Amino acid sequence: MRRAASVDENQSEIVDLFRKMGASVEPTHSMGCGFPDLLVGILGFNWLVEVKNGKKRPSERRLTPDQAEWHEAWNGHVIVIETVEQAIAFIHRCREFAIAASRLLHQ
Repeated sequence: MRRAASVDENQSEIVDLFRKMGASVEPTHSMGCGFPDLLVGILGFNWLVEVKNGKKRPSERRLTPDQAEWHEAWNGHVIVIETVEQAIAFIHRCREFAIAASRLLHQ
């Protein structure tokens, strides 16, 4: 039997930050079965984000068995974010990636 999807305490803070920084965000945590918590769109690229609460002990931040299996099977990229600082750095890296990719695609 599938358990109800839980939401990490810091997810709303990270979602708000992403949106303030210009990203589109679609919460996907309710999909369950190990699917990541957020779909994040930045400058034409989409990213899957798993949110974990960085204030918890490391053992409490581990991926669930379903999450670990889903992440392992997925042929794309999934990032795990635990803190606001990581979220800010992620947005900056995504912007740099999008700009570089755009240049390559339009040569």
